[in-house]
Amino acid sequence: MAKKKEIANITTEVKSLVVDSVEQDTLVSSIADIINSARTNIVVKVNDALLSSYWAVGKVIVEHEQLGKVKAEYGINQMATLSKRLTKKLGKGFSVSNLFNMRRFYLAYPILQTVSGKLSWSHYCELFGISDTAKRGFYEKECLNSRWSFRELRRQIESSLFERLLLSKGETNKKIVYELSQKGQIIEKPEDILKDPYVFEFLGLPENKPMPERDLENSLVKHLENFLLELGKGFMYVGRQQRITVGNKHYYVDMVFYNKILKAYVLIDLKVVALQPEHFGQMNMYVNYYNSEINDENDNPCIGILLCTDKDKAVAEYSLGGLSNNIFASKYVQYIPDRDMLIAEVEKVLSETKD
Repeated sequence: MAKKKEIANITTEVKSLVVDSVEQDTLVSSIADIINSARTNIVVKVNDALLSSYWAVGKVIVEHEQLGKVKAEYGINQMATLSKRLTKKLGKGFSVSNLFNMRRFYLAYPILQTVSGKLSWSHYCELFGISDTAKRGFYEKECLNSRWSFRELRRQIESSLFERLLLSKGETNKKIVYELSQKGQIIEKPEDILKDPYVFEFLGLPENKPMPERDLENSLVKHLENFLLELGKGFMYVGRQQRITVGNKHYYVDMVFYNKILKAYVLIDLKVVALQPEHFGQMNMYVNYYNSEINDENDNPCIGILLCTDKDKAVAEYSLGGLSNNIFASKYVQYIPDRDMLIAEVEKVLSETKD
């Protein structure tokens, strides 16, 4: 009897310890949530205060210029003097470059209410360097919608994402430019995910150096995070060299993604040569197979994208004639494209089209 009683006591103590442990886990989680929430609020408030103060400093500098206390806008000498005096009085944060940035910040965003506390000072230092208001509006909206870090924002600006999206539309006009500036990139149909060209500068490959398709594919998988950023919103990686068996013969899709916005598989075939008519036939087979064998009832029709080193518009149009599937072709480059050239190309298209 004594032994049974002892075992019962031990069992009760163990159960008590388990309950206490579970209760403590709950308590720890609750406290952690409170502290993490408080820390997040502190960061947000600090960021808001920083942006507001920098905006106000920029406003004071501009107003001081306009009141005629200096003959022209602050030059490097006046700003250097101001920087030294402010640094002596207030400490770090008032370098000459930062003061110029505060001035540019106010000029780009003269209404404080248009400044979003969801973006950091580093974001705005990238944004107010864009003089074109429509383009700046686009990148600002995409920062908010896609939650880009400022490094991601810088990369998208340097790779001329705005111009590449416009050129991929097929028909560019001022209405499309306005919509991009007001809403960012809206994905409603397969064509909306395309870019022209795609930029793979993050691979660090020599410009225009020939390479096997498998090596290109390996490099993209190795830099998958950057590749997903370049592909755009809603892309999730499914796999590479996905096997398709038709008529007892195996075929392999280079890379497969799923776009959760469009609710569709996206098949990407990499070509290290210029676009050829036969490329469309192969992709059409892949897309048909996925639509028939892989898609669930909630999936939309599959999308196929051929990425080539170059493409001829006429070849693409004639090859796609009669195909009902969502198949597209775009070129890719292994270096940051010439921004002025892309801007000039967009302006040329805009001048040739009606508003």
